[in-house]
Amino acid sequence: MLKVAILDDYQNVSQQFVDLEKLSGKYEFKIFSQPFIDENNAIEQLADYEALLIMRERTPITKNLINSLTKLKYIVTSGLRNKSIDLEAAIKRKILVCGTEMNINPTPELTWSLILGLARNLKEEIDNMYQGYWQTTIGTELKGKILGLIGLGKVGSQVAKIGKAFGMEVMAWSENLNLDNCKKLEVLPCSKEDLIKNSDFLSIHVQGGERYKNCITLKELDKMKKTAFLINTSRGPIINEDDLIIALSTNEIAGAGLDVYEKEPLPENNKLRFLPNALLTPHIGYVTAENYNIFYNQMIESLESCVNGKPLRQILE
Repeated sequence: MLKVAILDDYQNVSQQFVDLEKLSGKYEFKIFSQPFIDENNAIEQLADYEALLIMRERTPITKNLINSLTKLKYIVTSGLRNKSIDLEAAIKRKILVCGTEMNINPTPELTWSLILGLARNLKEEIDNMYQGYWQTTIGTELKGKILGLIGLGKVGSQVAKIGKAFGMEVMAWSENLNLDNCKKLEVLPCSKEDLIKNSDFLSIHVQGGERYKNCITLKELDKMKKTAFLINTSRGPIINEDDLIIALSTNEIAGAGLDVYEKEPLPENNKLRFLPNALLTPHIGYVTAENYNIFYNQMIESLESCVNGKPLRQILE
């Protein structure tokens, strides 16, 4: 019987979306609902498993992990891209790596939750309501403000459309900006420097990895308007977290809305947790019932396809 590990089911909900009992004659499942302490702990606990079903980039599937799990044959990830998997090492070991489809609209929706929360001081006003206070802050309107986007791909484009609906001026920059897409969406292409200097709301929508690592540091934060807000629903390392903490602590910018972090789950003592101008969510951009239904059912579908020698949605690069 194939031993299958379902990793990082933080909310312990996988069985709400897929009937594992129905497959108990073919597979022996174990659900891991807590993050591993470290890689050695992961290697120790996963040593006997032949298949890993993994959720996004929660557990890094490194070369060392792959080479240490000698029984491993299959890796199935949610989504069709997962930069935390060392694909070269997996391919060298002849381990099949497959993925699932996913809805992209939840991330733009959460992006706007953060933008609106920052604009209307929702964190402070909600906290104050429970303390018995009334109207303690003054918000800012979105109409006429400049929305700056780092990245205008599938997610960035949806964010741009909503910005236009609010009556905002939308600008965009990335290293491979599609000018035809800018024209179609009526988005102004610009340099990174102009985007940083002019944006009232600066939102990040590029892929993780080395290309955009530390794209936003103290150098960029110092050039932003003191009234500007920074939003990141993409990947944590795109912003230098230490520099952001300095900028927020000294009010170099008005605030930040973050769903992603350099280290996840965010440590309890991380200074971001204690800043009044930081609006934080725990990487829930993709965490919806609709996406989880796709993820877990297609993970099983992909696993079955691998076992049958006809892998679906195989990831090769």
